Amino acid sequence: MSEKAAIIRRLRRVEGQIKGIQKMVEEEKFCGDILIQIAAARSALNNAGGLILENYMKTCLKNYTAGCSNDEELDKLVEILLKYSKQN
Repeated sequence: MSEKAAIIRRLRRVEGQIKGIQKMVEEEKFCGDILIQIAAARSALNNAGGLILENYMKTCLKNYTAGCSNDEELDKLVEILLKYSKQN
């Protein structure tokens, strides 16, 4: 399975989790159970984001070390990494 397919599969799973949470709220399920599902969806989304970040970093660093990128692209990578890490 390609990396793109793996990421899409994870995002679809998150989408299913979110729809399940919406249904739980509509059916007025126990708040504790809803919060547990929200935590699980958040974790799954973070994992998908981690894969995307990993792929981006590998590509960016390969290009940089091969001389195909400039410092601006490396600075952008650092900026994205910092923003992503603040969300977790």
